[in-house]
Parts: sequence; structure tokens; C-alpha cells
Amino acid sequence: MTDQTFQLIAISLYFLGMLGIGYYAYFQTSSLDDYMLAGRRLPPSVAALSAGASDMSGWLLMGLPGAIYTTGLVEAWIAIGLTIGAYLNWRFVAPRLRSYTEVSSNSITLPSFLESRFKDGTRLLRITSGLIILVFFTFYVSSGMVAGGVFFEASFDAHYLFGMLLVAGITLTYTLFGGFLGASLTDVAQGLLMLAALIVVPLITVFSMGGVSETIAAINAADAAHNLANPDDELHRTSLLFGGSLLAIISAASWGLGYFGQPHVIVRFMALRSSADAKAGRRIGIGWMILVATGAVFTGLIGVGYFHASGQTLDNPETVFLLLSQILFHPLIAGLVLAAVLAAIMSTVSSQLLVCSSALVEDLYKIFGKELSVSQQVLLGRLGVLVVAVIAALLAIDPRSNILGLVAFAWAGFGAAFGPIILLSLFWRKLTAMGALAGMVAGAVVVGIWGNIASLQALMYEIVPGFLACAVVAVVTSLLTRRRENEQIQSEFSKMESYQ
Repeated sequence: MTDQTFQLIAISLYFLGMLGIGYYAYFQTSSLDDYMLAGRRLPPSVAALSAGASDMSGWLLMGLPGAIYTTGLVEAWIAIGLTIGAYLNWRFVAPRLRSYTEVSSNSITLPSFLESRFKDGTRLLRITSGLIILVFFTFYVSSGMVAGGVFFEASFDAHYLFGMLLVAGITLTYTLFGGFLGASLTDVAQGLLMLAALIVVPLITVFSMGGVSETIAAINAADAAHNLANPDDELHRTSLLFGGSLLAIISAASWGLGYFGQPHVIVRFMALRSSADAKAGRRIGIGWMILVATGAVFTGLIGVGYFHASGQTLDNPETVFLLLSQILFHPLIAGLVLAAVLAAIMSTVSSQLLVCSSALVEDLYKIFGKELSVSQQVLLGRLGVLVVAVIAALLAIDPRSNILGLVAFAWAGFGAAFGPIILLSLFWRKLTAMGALAGMVAGAVVVGIWGNIASLQALMYEIVPGFLACAVVAVVTSLLTRRRENEQIQSEFSKMESYQ
């Protein structure tokens, strides 16, 4: 058998495993609450690995190593910022949000929680947040489909469109039928696969180069060759400080701000069995994240030395992980390593499709539509998944789309629009519905404008001004619109605090 045949066998087994999990979850899903939140029965280990895998999309194994390969360790501030942000999210947001969403009308989506938290009779909070989710997640889902197309193009010389549609189709199938439980269980398998791949690939690469000292020498030689050819562009790949200005470091580290507002991540907190499970979830999730982020960073850095020493250049730096696995491993093992890339892509896409579906059904249709039976609600949820997947696939047709760029824009949109509002909702009694709405809109608008003006984007990652705009506008508007305290809001807030 050829190398590609072995690799395709491994990936086919992976696909069958994911479909099998989705098939199992299908028979565990009988209501919209089951379909969207697994009945709030997730153990902390499943919630932690699911949150991590759904967060770390194709950018972890393709975008981040590619950025490290191109620029150097200064890009590792992205991973550092994300790890700190994830820890703070689990530490402070998870237990309070789990308690508050149950106390406040047993909310199963972020928009429904915001509406219930502020007793917003206008429904503007729910509609606006639902629309923001649909807009930014469409870009986010599209980035995962682009990554799938690039994966098959780089790994098997397949047509980009074929790879993109195959990944989209498999992910859509198990998400469509398995719902939140299916997505969460597949996330666990995918998270473990990603962990194994990101430990093995950099270690084997260092071993093949003769050891740590030989690897560092090769990276330094690559830098010297680059600087000789480009005297005005001094690159120091092995330093966290050199190679980037203070603003560049702040921009990279500020990715961590986005965690507080990512619907597909914080929905895992809402699905925990109880707020007490957040502590165990934090330990498992952060431990996993430190390992995979470190592996991704070193994959990109070690790849610099490996390909320079072998006299090769990469047309697309985002394929460094893929090429190393194909070169260094037996094709069957390489196929399993490559499946880890698909795991990163598909785990994120499935979670995002479900959040989009909940926004369409729970937060938009049910507001204006007629009352539906339980089976009709689940059916509508599945149709919502299908609609968003089709739109995202149409956006992903262009293979020139930058994976990290698409992810960065969507991540900033959610982080700036929802992050400050979630934090203020959980920790500040005086936040009002108008304050939350104004802040949410301000954050989304600033990200939309800033992220599409090249000069501003080069100056600072758009999440920073967007996050600040949302927080300031929310606080100022709340102070200006504050009226007599709503007793039910205050009672629920106190009840939430008592559960901590």
C-alpha cells in the first residue's frame, strides 16, 4: 500500500469514530435542553476537555505553528495570554455563570441568560446578542472549513473544495444528530488526540535532528540566513521580546481577554452538573491547555530549524505541523497525527454550529414564532445547524482566506461584545439592561471598524479597543440609566452569590 493509502485508512477510522459517537448521542437526546445543553449533566472532565477542544480550532495546529515559524516566539504571547485568560475564566466566570443561569429562569443560551438576568421586557438584549452570535460565528465556522480544505490540499494534494466539503459534511452529520452531547463527547476524543500529537511531533523532530543543542543551532542558523538576506528585518525567533514591539506583545497577549465572551466556551460552564464541578474542570482544562499550547509553539519553532537544515522552504507556513508529521512518521501513524488536525478543526466547528442553532431557535425564532412541540424544537435546532453550515461553506469557498485572520476577527468580536458584559453581569449589581445593550453594540462596532482598517489593525489587535469600549460604555450607560432597584434581579443575584 502507498503512504497515502495508510494515511487515508487512519483518517477514515477517525471519521467513523466521530460518526459513531454522534449516533450514540442521538439516542440520548429527547428535548431542546438535551440538544443544546446535554441536560446540564456534563462531568467536569468532559466539560473541561470539550471547552478546550472546541476553543482550540485549526489555528492551534496550523495557524499558531505557522505564526511562530514566520515571526518567532513573540507570537507565543498569544498562547500565554490565552492560557491566563482560560484560567481566569474557569476560576471566576464558570462557577457563577453555572449558578446564575439556573437561578435565572434556567437559561440554556447566553442571550436568554442576559434577557433573564436584566428582566428585559423589550427583548432587545436577546435579539441583539443572538444576531452578534450569528454574524461572528459564521466567520468562525468558515475559518474551520477553510482549515479543512487546506488540510486535504497540503496532506493529500486533493482539491481544496473537496477537502473543505468533506470536513464540513462529516462535522455537520454528527452535530446534526448528536447535538451538544455528541459534540462534547467527540470533543473529548479529539482533545486527547490533539494532546498526543502535539507532544509527539516536536519531540520526534528534535530527536531526528540529533538533540536539543543541534536543534537550537539550526534555528539560529536559519535566523542568521534570514537576516543576511534581509538586513533591515532583524528576526530573533528564540526570544519572547525581540522581534516585536511592546504593542505587538500586548496585542498577542490580549487574546486572553476574548475568553470571557466566547459563547461556545462558556456554554460548557452552563452544562456542568453543578458550580462545584468548576474547580475540577479548571485543573483538567488548564493542564491540557498548557501542554497543547506548548507543543504548538515548539512545533513551529523547531520546524524553522528542521526545514532550514534540510534546505527546504515552505510555501505555506501554516502547513509546518502537517509536513513534519508526514516526513517523520510511518504513514499509518502519520495519518493518526494528521487526524489530530481534523480533530481541532471539527471540534470547534461542531460547537459553533450548535451555538448558532440555539441563537436561531431559542433566541430569535421562539421570540417571534409560534409555540412548538418538543420534537419540533429539536427539528428546528437541527435545521438551524444546517443553515449556518451552508452559509459558512459558501464563505469558505475561497482557499486564500487566512485561517488565523478569520479566527482573530471572530474571537475579537465575541470577546469585545460579550466579555465585559458577562463579567459585569456576574460581579456588578448595578449593571442595567440599557448598559449591557449599549456596551455590547459598542464592542461589536469597534471591532468591526478597527479590524477592517489596515493601519489600525497593524497598531493593535482589535479586541483591546473593543473590550475597553464595551466596558466603559456599559458602566457609564448603567450609571446614567439606573432607576429603582428591581427586587427580583437583586434577589437572584444574592442567591447566585450564596451558591459560591
